[in-house]
Amino acid sequence: MIKVSSASLSFEHDGQFQNVLDDISFEIEAQDSCAIIGPSGCGKTSLLFLLAGILQPDSGTLAIAGNPRCGTILQNFGLFPWKTVAENIGLGLTLKNIDKDRIRRVVDQLIEEMELAGFGNHFPGQLSGGMQQRVALARALAVEPEILFMDEPLSSLDALTRERLQNLILDIIQKRKITTVLVTHSIEEAAFLGRKIIILSRSPAQILKVVDNPSAVSSEYRLSEQFFQQCIRLRELLKGEVNGQEA
Repeated sequence: MIKVSSASLSFEHDGQFQNVLDDISFEIEAQDSCAIIGPSGCGKTSLLFLLAGILQPDSGTLAIAGNPRCGTILQNFGLFPWKTVAENIGLGLTLKNIDKDRIRRVVDQLIEEMELAGFGNHFPGQLSGGMQQRVALARALAVEPEILFMDEPLSSLDALTRERLQNLILDIIQKRKITTVLVTHSIEEAAFLGRKIIILSRSPAQILKVVDNPSAVSSEYRLSEQFFQQCIRLRELLKGEVNGQEA
């Protein structure tokens, strides 16, 4: 579904161009899940924004088959504080001028699915971090995306809430058969949710390795010996990049 060929990206700062991504190439199959990990500041989010069409590469190409509906979840949730939970969830449909009755039905269903019943008229500031993230997830799902882009969506949450929402994302991937691309700092999260794991080097980022992880997206995988061995392998692959960055 997604094909990236020799994509490079740079940003201008004080008249100087800084390379961020250098000759990136990979493919993601339809209904697959891909996790992107790498050292802090290496360009993971920039790569996700290229895939989502928010940024354009300096060179190379990015192709997405057909004209799929896409949803994006940002690191800070991206909720509008002056809108209620229901209004935030239905925002994408409202912008598309969808019939109000249909918007209400979709929003009500997602409020129930995300375990937000009774909070439809609350504002984001009245919710916990985990609840805000479920609102952001519901808003992305409201447009029935075929591709879901997620930029460290769980990074600000405590460990137990994070694990619970990982399981929720897992359930959504399985039920809705959405192609997912996840940027994360967490090796364990990448191993749990990514059937393909792209490891980036220090900036300017190149692909160190693409790791196949076919057992991911299974609730039992987290407790398996195979999962722990995969995490050890990923940590070893990243060790040199992180140590070099700190030096």
